[in-house]
Amino acid sequence: MVRNLLFSVLTGFAIVTMLAGCGEQSVQRTKPNILFVSIDDLRPTLGAYDDPVAITPNLDQFADEGMTFRQTFCQSAVCAPSRASLMTGLRPDSTRVWHLGDKFREINPETVTMPQYFSRFGYHTVNIGKIFHNYMPDSVSWDEPDLRPARYVRPDWLGRDGETFYISEEIQRSQEIRRDSLLKLRPVRYADGWNTGPAWEMADVHDTMYYDGAQTKLAKETLTRLAKMNKPFYLALGYFRPHLPFAVPKKYWDLYDPGEIPLAANPNLPEGAPVFTMNSMYELRHYDGFGHIGHPTSTYRMSEDTARILKQGYYASVSYIDALFGQLIAHLKALDLYDNTIIIVWGDHGWKLGDHNSWGKMTNYNIDLKVPMMIRYPEQEKRGVQTFAITELVDIFPSLCELAGIDIPDYMQGQSFVPLLNDPDRPWKKAAFSQFHRRPKVAADGGRYMGYSINTEEYHYIEWYTWDHLSGTRGNYIAAELYDRTNDPDETVNLAENEGKQELIESLSRQLAEGWRKAIP
Repeated sequence: MVRNLLFSVLTGFAIVTMLAGCGEQSVQRTKPNILFVSIDDLRPTLGAYDDPVAITPNLDQFADEGMTFRQTFCQSAVCAPSRASLMTGLRPDSTRVWHLGDKFREINPETVTMPQYFSRFGYHTVNIGKIFHNYMPDSVSWDEPDLRPARYVRPDWLGRDGETFYISEEIQRSQEIRRDSLLKLRPVRYADGWNTGPAWEMADVHDTMYYDGAQTKLAKETLTRLAKMNKPFYLALGYFRPHLPFAVPKKYWDLYDPGEIPLAANPNLPEGAPVFTMNSMYELRHYDGFGHIGHPTSTYRMSEDTARILKQGYYASVSYIDALFGQLIAHLKALDLYDNTIIIVWGDHGWKLGDHNSWGKMTNYNIDLKVPMMIRYPEQEKRGVQTFAITELVDIFPSLCELAGIDIPDYMQGQSFVPLLNDPDRPWKKAAFSQFHRRPKVAADGGRYMGYSINTEEYHYIEWYTWDHLSGTRGNYIAAELYDRTNDPDETVNLAENEGKQELIESLSRQLAEGWRKAIP
């Protein structure tokens, strides 16, 4: 595996070297370029989404120049299923990617991803960073797969994720020692065993000393090279922050006073919710000093000081990515590419910051399902506008096809949102559909379930079933949840057992069963 990954990386650098020799001649492109920017674990914590704390001037300026989608939902609130769905235009029950370990290319080797499809229409496709799940770069999807900053191209780091790098030499030595011990116990591990260390770091260093900054520098260099090509490009850049650990330059931490950051408005589990709806917070638990934290359903409560530091780290990480995005856009403008490039920015799922007594993602609640999505494209008639129409990440594939003027595959399970771009208030989707696979090792009751979610304008309804993970089929109905999106947007009270709601629940249950096809405009 390492040998194949090394070949992929070295091949990518060989292509870079070859193409760098292209002449400086002017390029005539018949199709717009695409800059495809993913920001990992980004909930709508941006000024453009009315967050009063976030300092995000560059993304806010981008929103002023394009379209901001205010009601976008992911299809599953964890990386691998969400990204597999988005990148194939199919929903989780079709990709059969339901949790982190599921690999869509192994499940269906003939899958055609978005960059593969665009390549068929003359696009030169390039991948930098996390677009598919970290350790699944899917090299067959790209003309230039898995490009990495030069100092990170080492054989022993090819299975390592960009999120695992720290500045401190002491932390690095500790990671190496622990990794060696972990691999002796079990040789195949997430992030190749490197995902150990503290939950935050704030080194006083240049932006490029952390991985995302180095990636941005590489992306700028790559854009300079792509600008000389005689074909349109599809450049995907996947940022790792604000994923844990919150390791970013100190100047971004200094933007925030932790004492002034408000704590979660909904710190308790939803009243009347089934016990198995919550994830165990195992992601945070494996970082230094957090091994003791309990399940959200337990009596455990994080101290206020720790909660404030974690929130400060998350916001600092968002501001860091905002600054890097600003550098990227400035470079695109300097290359005279900005006006002929479709630029889309999206988060793969939300993230709890103390909401529901939890930290992380991996639930069917809207704090995890709602994501930011913004787009700017050539000759856009309406700029600086927002739409509150319901959209989904699975809509991105067909939408980019339509904007690029190429055929939309007939098997897409999303809906092109292009009509909204000129008419943001038009009638649109009746609902968004999501789901989550709750596994026994993280469920409070040790059971295995699949939860199916539907968000309408007024309500969020979820049905839970037993789940056979071997056959990928649901079993018996177990429980339901119902939340009033208008009067209880933080989802604090489950109304499913309330008297007088039965007719509403039956209606939502039918709509959920009818599925996404019945909800499209």
